[in-house]
Amino acid sequence: MISKWFPRIKAKPLSEVVKSRDAFIYLDRAMWTFGWTQPEDKRWTLVYTIWKLIANLLIQILLPISMVVEYVRGFKSFSANEFLSSLEIGVNIYGSSFKCTYTFLGYKKLQRAKRILDQLDRSCVRDEEKLTVRRYVALGNLFYVVYHVMYSGFVVINFVGYLLKGRHAWRMYIPLLKPEDHFLSTSIAEFLLMITVVTMDQCTDVCALVYMLLARCHIVLLKDRLRNLRSDLEKTEDEYLQELTQCVQDHRFILDYVNAVRPVFSGTIFVQFLLIGVVLGLAMINIMFFSTFWTGLGTFLFMMDVCSETFPLCYLCDLMILDCQDLSNCLFHSNWLTASRRYKSTLVYFLQNLQQPITLTAGGVFPICMRTNLSMVKLAFSVVTVIQQFNLAEKFQ
Repeated sequence: MISKWFPRIKAKPLSEVVKSRDAFIYLDRAMWTFGWTQPEDKRWTLVYTIWKLIANLLIQILLPISMVVEYVRGFKSFSANEFLSSLEIGVNIYGSSFKCTYTFLGYKKLQRAKRILDQLDRSCVRDEEKLTVRRYVALGNLFYVVYHVMYSGFVVINFVGYLLKGRHAWRMYIPLLKPEDHFLSTSIAEFLLMITVVTMDQCTDVCALVYMLLARCHIVLLKDRLRNLRSDLEKTEDEYLQELTQCVQDHRFILDYVNAVRPVFSGTIFVQFLLIGVVLGLAMINIMFFSTFWTGLGTFLFMMDVCSETFPLCYLCDLMILDCQDLSNCLFHSNWLTASRRYKSTLVYFLQNLQQPITLTAGGVFPICMRTNLSMVKLAFSVVTVIQQFNLAEKFQ
């Protein structure tokens, strides 16, 4: 059913032309909506630039400020449940503003990465390789759709849950509208603003995941090529050397691709690592002490969304480290014993380069891996422990 609305989540047959950059189609459409890309028609550049400034000023600067203003104006009118629900999303919104800034400022780097993907696609000549690319492209688009459902689901359920209680889900300050006098109008305005900021945040999270997914795609393809070196007995030594040289070039392209996107994602993941423990801790306190069923369900979905901002990428980075180890093993176990001296010297040089793993760091401080992710998540339990030891939940009630 969902594939009828989003046909790109299914792998295309070999009869259709598919490129690695097609994995970003849905993502690019959303980013274009927020002004993070460039218009195809240069005549609309000025209009598009004005829209970019308005959209990002409203969502990334004025919206976080409005939540702080509301804390100052109406702090005494907050219930504990309202305050925690607003605070957990408010903290995440401030982090989202930094993440969005890193992403749209890195637009040129992401475009350079796409051009490198086009170079890597030229090495995919066998049907098996083309099918692999199609599967990864479909998976990249599927990630966008899944994240969109998860993030939007949190907003809808949280909004409905608080609306049934006659309360505001996030309590934002909206000029000319008083929450007490214009409850429905302010609630709908909050809902629309929250859907927008959540979709922006989704773009930053999916962007890192899909770009690294395509990196792993071509690492997997390179592993198969290394494994099959000198397996065709009908080829000459010069052709064998040409195959090995092409593999060296593909590996260089993969490194250039990762180096192009590394500065963009280093900042976004660093911000998320700093926030994940505090945000999850606030959400857990809200569920344990103050939530009803519907508001608790919305908060639970929010926790799942926060975990999905780092967990899949960290898991993928761990897989890439293992894949890099397999690259050197595949090359070493290929059929090189009877090769020419020139082939062996090239192989030794290549083998040394393959032994360096491809790793990403968050802000040059934290390695992006499952160990770091779990360490940050543990902070949430520390926050809950402090609340329990000082009986702060009872005082809020």
